Order: sequence, then structure tokens, then C-alpha cells
Amino acid sequence: MDHLHTEIRERIALAVSALCEAGSLEEGSVIVLGCSTSEVAGGQIGKASVPELGGVIAGAMIDACRARGMEPAFQCCEHLNRALVMERSVLRSRGLTQVNAIPQPKAGGSVPAAAWQLLGKPVLAMSIQADAGIDVGDTLVGMHLRPVAVPLRIGVRNIGGANLVLAYSRLPYIGGARAVYP
Repeated sequence: MDHLHTEIRERIALAVSALCEAGSLEEGSVIVLGCSTSEVAGGQIGKASVPELGGVIAGAMIDACRARGMEPAFQCCEHLNRALVMERSVLRSRGLTQVNAIPQPKAGGSVPAAAWQLLGKPVLAMSIQADAGIDVGDTLVGMHLRPVAVPLRIGVRNIGGANLVLAYSRLPYIGGARAVYP
């Protein structure tokens, strides 16, 4: 299991770094993480939650984001309508709607439940339009990315047994043949 913990920390740090560079993310940008610990452990999403891995993954995400000046948000599962755990300061600065629940491993997911314990002043937001996203185990974080989402491929395609998918957002292009873009 120690090998998997090391892999998790390295790959989350690599994913955050790649998103920051490819998406030209500014300090304070929000990166949303959706993660199935069941999939990371080699099982089926929603069937075999692993709270211990939730703590490792949430901790790795918080550390990687802090090292780059980013703000992490953690997507819950469908039992909490895919609400997001984040610091209260992020919720307030973005004018988001707070909802009343505390994620648990079997109702929200192991990663959001661990993030709730690890963050300074955690809250649960109904939704967000984040600047980038990390999807570990096909959790469908796209609903929480602002338009236009740009998929990003890096040399790593999985964490444990889970697929790894990254995306960052760019400004929409508007106009036609006469439009001028920077």
C-alpha cells in the first residue's frame, strides 16, 4: 500500500503542475478533484470506498495546490448531489451557495470526507465553475468546470486502477471572421 500512497502523491502533484502550466492558471485559481477510491483500489466506482486512500488523496491534492497557490475543491458523489468541499474563503470570494451537509465515506465519498477533516474552515458548496479539474476514476467533474473545458493529456493515464483525466478552462472565442483575439 505504501507504493500506492507514493504513486498517489506523485501523480496528483504532476497533474496539478501540468494544469497550472497548460492552463496558465493564476494564483487563487480553483482546481476541482473528483475521485473514486473504489476505482483507485481496483474496484468499481461506488462499491468499495477506501477511507484511508481518501485521506492520502485529499492530503496530496491540498499539498499540491498550496505549493502552486491554487485552491482545491473536492466533488462529492451523487448521494450529496455532487456538491463540493472547499475552504469557506473560496465559497465567499466566488459568491457560491452553501449547502448543509457533512460528507461521509458512504455519503459524499472518502476523498471529500477526508478533505472536510483536513481543510481549515471547510464548507459544502452546491456548485462551482472551476478553472481546472482532475477526474480520478470517471467521476465526471466536467459539470463543475467553466466553459470552455480543454482536455489535457499527460504521460500518466491512471492512479492505481483508476483512469486519470485532466481539463483546464479557456475563455470562449466569440465573434466571426472580423474578430481579433490576443
